[in-house]
Amino acid sequence: MGAGHDHGHTHGGPPATGTATAAYKGRLRIALCITLTVMVVEIIGGLAADSLALIADAAHMATDALGLGMALLAIHFASRPASESRTYGYARAEILAALANCLLLLGVGGYILVEAVQRFITPAETQGGLTIVFGLIGLLANMVSLTLLMRGQQESLNVRGAFLEVMADALGSAAVLVSALIILTTGWLAADPIASLVIGLMIVPRTWKLLRETLNVLLEAAPKGVDMAEVRAHMLALPGVEDVHDLHAWTITSGMPVLSAHVVVSQEALDSIGHEKILHDLQGCLGDHFDVGHCTFQLEPVGHAEHEAKLCH
Repeated sequence: MGAGHDHGHTHGGPPATGTATAAYKGRLRIALCITLTVMVVEIIGGLAADSLALIADAAHMATDALGLGMALLAIHFASRPASESRTYGYARAEILAALANCLLLLGVGGYILVEAVQRFITPAETQGGLTIVFGLIGLLANMVSLTLLMRGQQESLNVRGAFLEVMADALGSAAVLVSALIILTTGWLAADPIASLVIGLMIVPRTWKLLRETLNVLLEAAPKGVDMAEVRAHMLALPGVEDVHDLHAWTITSGMPVLSAHVVVSQEALDSIGHEKILHDLQGCLGDHFDVGHCTFQLEPVGHAEHEAKLCH
């Protein structure tokens, strides 16, 4: 790149296993086993009690199981080493799994809403007692899974997708219990489809938020919490730095934010301070103030940008 100097410096960075999600693989496996077990139990209970709310919760459990399975599969691929053709390996597999989870959740939410409307038109006899028993089993199991995934959802979009699915299930189980109690005490059958509507409406907003975050990663938006104007200001405040251009920051996968920039440095600073000291100061500046795991800087003398190919801009 002409007279520029390319240097990659890592500060912090992802865990040794490669991504933020990998540390929670064991917990995801336990949550998957719990989810599959409760799904089977709720399907049996829903059919026995003729409860749409319970069957809807079991259907959501099925998507949870699929989502957790995809999360685990994504961790497997993301842990594979980088190659000459895939310089970041398969780290983005986790983001694709989060996207697939979003689509599953939206699909299930839509199905539940449609079925609930059908139940309003054609009410069904629902056995409140059986529904309470199976709904309580589902709620307790979901609480265990939520506890397992609580910490991981703050660090990984992939784990957050699984966490939100389980949370929606827990809220759904609570809605099932409330509807069953109403039916048992008052005989009001409309409580069952109303609970189903509540489950569906709880799924969509959380899923939409996760979908936006996932698409931001795929569209290489600036990492959450990183103010690019502030980053530029910090860099320009360093001695010898005259200008910063081609400044980019994006996220490979959860826990792997990266940044690159062309830094224009005065010739006097290059001569007196030296390249290594300037690079050290740049890395220290960003490492101390921003959560960026890997930074690549190209140091340029004043006027060098005019000689760069237009493709670089």
